[in-house]
Amino acid sequence: MAEHLYRAGKRTHERVLEYLFLSFAALSIFVTVGIVLILLLETVRFFQEVSPVEFFTDTMWTPLFAEKHFGIWPLVSATLLITTIALTVALPLGLFSAIYLSEYASPRLRSLLKPTLEFLAGIPTVVYGYFALTVVTPFLQQYIPGMSTFNSLSAGLVMGIMLIPLVASLSEDALYVVPQSLREAAYALGATKREVITGVVIPAALSGIVAAFILAISRAIGETMIVTIAAGQNPRLTLNPFVPVETMTAYIVQVSLGDTPAGTLEYKTIFAVGTMLFVMTFSLNVLSHWFVRRYQQKYR
Repeated sequence: MAEHLYRAGKRTHERVLEYLFLSFAALSIFVTVGIVLILLLETVRFFQEVSPVEFFTDTMWTPLFAEKHFGIWPLVSATLLITTIALTVALPLGLFSAIYLSEYASPRLRSLLKPTLEFLAGIPTVVYGYFALTVVTPFLQQYIPGMSTFNSLSAGLVMGIMLIPLVASLSEDALYVVPQSLREAAYALGATKREVITGVVIPAALSGIVAAFILAISRAIGETMIVTIAAGQNPRLTLNPFVPVETMTAYIVQVSLGDTPAGTLEYKTIFAVGTMLFVMTFSLNVLSHWFVRRYQQKYR
């Protein structure tokens, strides 16, 4: 009898835990769906007042000015420009750091360097923003005459520094789990350490490395505080990294400060911009998922 009661209580306990975990998973899904529905609903209301043709073809973005234009491309171009600069810094440095940690560093040195590198990820992004504005920009202005106080270059460089731990940590994890037997087989064939790394280890870990790169791209596109503080709030369609620009996230911050009345057309623009941002990051995540699944199968 006692054994029967014990088993019944254990089954009840397991069932309660199962339903509890299911509720947590369902809650995350409902929140995600709710966010997407709100974005889509407000975006539809925005496009009831602004033509989608103007939104995707106009080259000026001045919804807060007297003469209003609603072309999204100045915000998109600024976002992509700063993201490109950041990735130019983060991807190679992050990958090289991962290769060193995985293939060259001793276990003890690795245990010291990896937490130190990941310490950068714990620094608040607002600190990075003020570092770009007060340290990096004055330093660059000594060598680049006419460079504005707010610019894409400083924001991109500092954002790249911020992304190095993300790229390095995820890439190092992908490299570290490559089976040692693959390395030993290459050494047995007479390959050097460099040839083993470039010809065996990196191709075997390619799916994880690319996933780390795409995650870094998504992180750079969605970064807010660095670009808001260091890049400025001047929406313009330009590829000049030395002048003030405004990214999509910086514009959302500008409108969300409270000066724009809720329900107005100007207020609805943040949902249109947010939907554009969501589509960009979601597309990158889908690409990452497809790439990982395809190339993981290759090395099974």
